[in-house]
Amino acid sequence: MGNRAVIAFVDDNGVQDENSVGIYLHWNGGRDSVEGFLQAAKDYGLRSGSYGVARLTQIIGNCFPGTLSVGVDMMNKLDCDNYDNGVYWVDKEFNIVGREYNTRADFKEQQQYKLADFVKGVKEDNDFVFDKDPYKKLAS
Repeated sequence: MGNRAVIAFVDDNGVQDENSVGIYLHWNGGRDSVEGFLQAAKDYGLRSGSYGVARLTQIIGNCFPGTLSVGVDMMNKLDCDNYDNGVYWVDKEFNIVGREYNTRADFKEQQQYKLADFVKGVKEDNDFVFDKDPYKKLAS
């Protein structure tokens, strides 16, 4: 039981690499939720690469109290064919650019949350960290 998904990142050439790092979500793996997490990453100005993956993982983890529901591992070790939402391939600007394992006959894209409402909730769980970034103040 869950609403599972994996968020994976294409390389600089847009190639989907099964040896890359992915973020496993046990809950909130529907497209509407994943788009909300990615929009929050954009709004916070996360940079790409390993720092972006780490901070996106933090954003998602801050939304789930406790010690479960979020994981990070190599794609070839994650539950990608999870019978829920499969894999979202994401580019360095935090846009969904591809999908895998979401092709079963009864699959229907989740659209339960309005993007603005979901992002607002994500930011309520994360502003305590991301609104205190001292380096953003230096850059302005």
